[in-house]
Amino acid sequence: MTKLSGAQIIVQRLIAHGITDVFGYPGGAVLPLYDELYKNADKINHVLTAHEQGAAHAADGYARVSGKIGVVIATSGPGATNLVTGIANAYLDSIPLVAITGNVTVPLLGRDSFQEVDIVGITQPIVKHSFIVRDVNELEHTLDEAFRIASSGRQGPVLVDIPKSVQTDVCETENCDSFNKSHAHKEKDCCSFDAEQIVSAITKCKKPYIYAGGGVIASEAESELRLLSEKLSAPVGLSMMGLTALPDEYKLNLGMSGMHGKYAASIAQSECDLMIVLGARFSDRATGNVDIYKEDKVIIHVDIDHAEHGKNVPSHLEVCGDVKEVLNAILSLLPVMKNDEWLERIEELKQEGAEPSNNDFMPHNIIETVNRFCGDSTVVATDVGQHQMWVTLYYKFYQPRTLLTSGGLGAMGYGLGAAIGGCIANNRQRTVLFTGDGSFGMNLNELATAVSQKLPVLIIILNNNALGLPRQWQTMFYGERYSQSTLNRKTDFAALAKAFGAEGYTTKNLPQLEDIMKNLSDNIPIVIDCHIDIDEKVFPMIPPGGSVKDIVVREE
Repeated sequence: MTKLSGAQIIVQRLIAHGITDVFGYPGGAVLPLYDELYKNADKINHVLTAHEQGAAHAADGYARVSGKIGVVIATSGPGATNLVTGIANAYLDSIPLVAITGNVTVPLLGRDSFQEVDIVGITQPIVKHSFIVRDVNELEHTLDEAFRIASSGRQGPVLVDIPKSVQTDVCETENCDSFNKSHAHKEKDCCSFDAEQIVSAITKCKKPYIYAGGGVIASEAESELRLLSEKLSAPVGLSMMGLTALPDEYKLNLGMSGMHGKYAASIAQSECDLMIVLGARFSDRATGNVDIYKEDKVIIHVDIDHAEHGKNVPSHLEVCGDVKEVLNAILSLLPVMKNDEWLERIEELKQEGAEPSNNDFMPHNIIETVNRFCGDSTVVATDVGQHQMWVTLYYKFYQPRTLLTSGGLGAMGYGLGAAIGGCIANNRQRTVLFTGDGSFGMNLNELATAVSQKLPVLIIILNNNALGLPRQWQTMFYGERYSQSTLNRKTDFAALAKAFGAEGYTTKNLPQLEDIMKNLSDNIPIVIDCHIDIDEKVFPMIPPGGSVKDIVVREE
């Protein structure tokens, strides 16, 4: 047995769980921990961000790309509260994250001490679990539990609040720098279910449709998804979180469905007689009017979280389990099915929804131009708004875990932090961020992080001088009353980038953009400010509360 301080135990457990990169910002209540990180810099790389929110988003992006648990560290008080948006984002998108916060010493807890907040209470609704460690003897077990909970079942964030006195207190420990997973209690990932009943329901259909969400990627079931589609001759529609589950060139990949999904994906979903839902939660943006969404079809819902069954859309058959395990059980029993008429209809829908081509400086051409200069493994991040929808419509993804976007929370300002984390997870390879002038303004201070880390992050700003989606809604539903959605800012983003130590360009046409893309520098962030029309809109669009019967394909 060895005597270790709490701070030493924290670092030991991080190493034991295979953590090689952490993100954070120091402060008084975590200085003992940061002292130990300094001593172990050869084992754990700490990325200092410009703001704790950026650190949380970076840990989130790191987790999405690597498939590992992201770790973020913050001090007490404002440091801890600045993590809240990032924690909520990870919670709603089911991203494994461990947030470690410092707090005042145990004797000062509950006394409104300097920089004291009840971060456990604040974050309770947006974490899988939260802990406050008051005794150093409980620290090792608590950290192991935090990592287990974050990565088991439906993944998500866990918060561990560690008072400063616990970081300096000493206890006896085995000083074990490895983690025996066999000793850890693991949540049951797959409940028993009747695979033959599922197969029987599938074989009775003539127009099968698969709706795949983030659970497919979390369970690494991409190959099983494709095999299911091929066996059933079934088109696949994807949720935003499921977008990289199939390569763009796969002929039955219809892309994203929902409010701003692709036409063929949404219409095919409405016309199918069987919908197999894999690891998706039926968000309101995905379904629209639920009564119309579910009519005239059998729904089979597979999800690792039983709480999702029947929460938003009732299903005929529900399977609680890991998507990969469930699909393997079903595929072994499933015959090959030919649905030629259904496939002919799918081809018709794809033609009907085809975007007319032109060479104007419009979002789809900008995105497609950038796409041409990117490899299949390039990680792409987005912020939230019109540009996010345009990326989901027009960017061609070929590999899993290459899209970082805020799905459930819709957090403007998510993108740059996520791109930083994703870039580090992807061996510091070229990473692209598509953002808007509104979103970029939220957390552009993280440019300092990207520069100091020498990260080749390419930032494409689709700059329309507006909050694009609010303006689009105000045009369509609020009589063109543009209340506070026109920004009228004078920010020179190219000059701003240079002030941060990055490269910056402004462009208003495709030839200029192509020239810039041909001559990108390495190991330095680059900002390209693309000026587009203020009234560019995202289509298709299903109005809020509407259905595919109300779909708007293009502006009148």
